[in-house]
Amino acid sequence: MGDTAHNHQQPPPAMVAAPPPSSLAFSKGPSWSPSETLQSLEYCIHSNPSWPQTFLLAFQHYIVMLGTTVLITRTLVNQMGGDPGDAARVIQTLLFMSGINTLLQTFIGTRLPTVMGPSYAFVLPVLSIIRDYNDETFSKEHDRFVAIMRTIQGSLIVSSFVNIILGYSKGWGTLTRLLSPITVVPVVCVVGLGLFMRGFPLLANCVELGLPMLILLVICQYSKNLHSSARPLLERYGLLFCGGIIWAFAAILTVAGAYNNVGYRTKQSCRTDRSYLISSSPWVRVPYPFQWGAPIFRASHVFGMIGAALVSSAEGVGLLLDGIFGAAVGSTASVENVGLLGHTYIGSRRAVQVSTGFMFFFSIFGKFGGLFASIPLAIFAAAYCVLYGIVAAIGISFIQFSNNNSMRNHYVLGLALFLGISIPQYFVSNTTGDGHGPIRADGGWFNDILNTVFSSPPAVAMIVGTLLDNLLEARNNINDRGIPWWKPFQNRKGDSRSAEFYGMPIRINEWMPTRYL
Repeated sequence: MGDTAHNHQQPPPAMVAAPPPSSLAFSKGPSWSPSETLQSLEYCIHSNPSWPQTFLLAFQHYIVMLGTTVLITRTLVNQMGGDPGDAARVIQTLLFMSGINTLLQTFIGTRLPTVMGPSYAFVLPVLSIIRDYNDETFSKEHDRFVAIMRTIQGSLIVSSFVNIILGYSKGWGTLTRLLSPITVVPVVCVVGLGLFMRGFPLLANCVELGLPMLILLVICQYSKNLHSSARPLLERYGLLFCGGIIWAFAAILTVAGAYNNVGYRTKQSCRTDRSYLISSSPWVRVPYPFQWGAPIFRASHVFGMIGAALVSSAEGVGLLLDGIFGAAVGSTASVENVGLLGHTYIGSRRAVQVSTGFMFFFSIFGKFGGLFASIPLAIFAAAYCVLYGIVAAIGISFIQFSNNNSMRNHYVLGLALFLGISIPQYFVSNTTGDGHGPIRADGGWFNDILNTVFSSPPAVAMIVGTLLDNLLEARNNINDRGIPWWKPFQNRKGDSRSAEFYGMPIRINEWMPTRYL
């Protein structure tokens, strides 16, 4: 988390091996000193590349999060009874809300370079809403779509207050006191590994596009060392470069008629015109509050949405805005964009903030947004194979802050990691296409909450890891668990670098109540 060489001079070799000063967070930690800084990180939170580089990096962040937006929309809108025009408007709304929530998060939220995007955790509650409306009769399918969207709006609005209360009452902060590096490892690992179905299985739907994309991404990592001038281009913009080549190849195959006589699934995965988003998108449209009509509030659907909100750790205010503006699902931190930070070696907050400009532009000017939304999903899946893997590796790296030779820690890590993947896989495998999970008690709201929670790998890993780490010889293994390193970061004044990295802009902290900081 240290600064980069762009702002400060590197210390002389004699100082590198010296013990850290008393102000550093891990100064009271165990004798096995962790690596405090990511030495290969070129730009940190508050250091910025040049403006031309910033705009390219920002556009890359937009492209990466676009894949999830399109995939979630394609999964849900057809089942809602919506047409391509409805899908285009849903994508526009999701992009618009991603821009708003990203700005809120980076300016007055965590202040981390985090892109906020639509969350898969909300898919199961939405499917439950769709299922309940399948038994109702409508004069046309579009009316069914609008009724479902209004119900989603109401459920998101109500569920947001749970997270708002937990956040402003410092409930989430209290929970972090039960965490340690030992519990963070499996949770962050399964954030990446738990999305494996969006990797190669999705790539294999159009292997002639996805596999070359994956191979090109790997080649870029080796080619960057061939010449010094090629390194920054391939390292920072390799994903754009590779994606552009394969997208052009896909367009050629589509125009040449390569997919005219193939199955429906192949057409959907390979053709660049399979979604009709360009033709059905309006030239100009600004998403606005309650665009689908007045919200519909149903208690049975609210509970399922509350489970998704807790699982995704969605910011309460952002979730409230999602409901007001009529997003199809709630927002959370985009996993693929976190992986992109590690892939490009650039963690600049400014690049993430600038990316919201692309989200707003392409959400308002629908024809232009529909152009990029036509990128085949197999291309995104190939990128996710790399980016999700990086996130999983980042999770593993947290073990350096604890005793990685402790058999007690191995037990906690192993069980939390395995069950964090195994239990959700059971729930997902036994969930029907209309959202019926394996738990089917008499109360629908009870089913929705438990099926949503236990279908989430991070939620299961956190539950198992937290319980084991705090109940299994916890007091006798404080140093082994890495608590001395972790404890200072539980308080905003616990480390001297917090104000430098995470201080509020334009002196907001001077008028904001201190109990909320």
